[in-house]
Amino acid sequence: MAERVAVLTDSGEMVAYRWLPPSGRGPGIVLLQEIFGVSAYVQRRAQQLAADGYVVLAPAIYWRLDGLDIDTAFEGETALQDGMATLHRLDWDQAVADGAAAVRTLRADEHVSGGVGIVGFCFGGGLGFNVAAVESVDALVSYYGSALPSLLDLAPRVTVPSLHHFGLADSFIDADTVAQIERAVGGPTTTFHTYPGADHAFDNSDLPALHHPAASEQAWDRTRAWLATNLT
Repeated sequence: MAERVAVLTDSGEMVAYRWLPPSGRGPGIVLLQEIFGVSAYVQRRAQQLAADGYVVLAPAIYWRLDGLDIDTAFEGETALQDGMATLHRLDWDQAVADGAAAVRTLRADEHVSGGVGIVGFCFGGGLGFNVAAVESVDALVSYYGSALPSLLDLAPRVTVPSLHHFGLADSFIDADTVAQIERAVGGPTTTFHTYPGADHAFDNSDLPALHHPAASEQAWDRTRAWLATNLT
């Protein structure tokens, strides 16, 4: 079960949710949400990572937005519209600072033994990339980072081992842009996988129009194996 913890930021405490592994200790993972918030899907992935032995912290990145309940997760037919409208209200630089604060909080957590990495999906995949450019982390997993096309100037600063997943039928990031991202982030510590026929958000089983079961399973197996090697 997740428990609420506080992440100290420059202007107060950000709510985050923490999952502990069966042993109670392990390497740390900051899990960064899609535009839908800390949704049921994000929580399932957090539980699975905790079961694999990681201390997982999912910060509520939308915590600064007025009029939004901290536990809000956008679901159903209007999820995409609601999520996009909320994202447009977000201060990107402040979100990066909050993500970095979550990393520091996890490093100081008494349950964390070993390194601290980031796993991010969609919005969180781009946010995680930016956080890794400004804050010391030990590993980065980015699923179809939606902001990556506008962040490629940061690539020389992201030197930690990183794993990227992109679908080649992505409705938001076309195949040519995916290739551009691969060239920009490529290097000896980067692993880059693409999935023919997979759309954006192909890992999210709560989005049936986008979910690609085969790509999701393959990417998740690769993620687990990669983390086991690169985050200890």
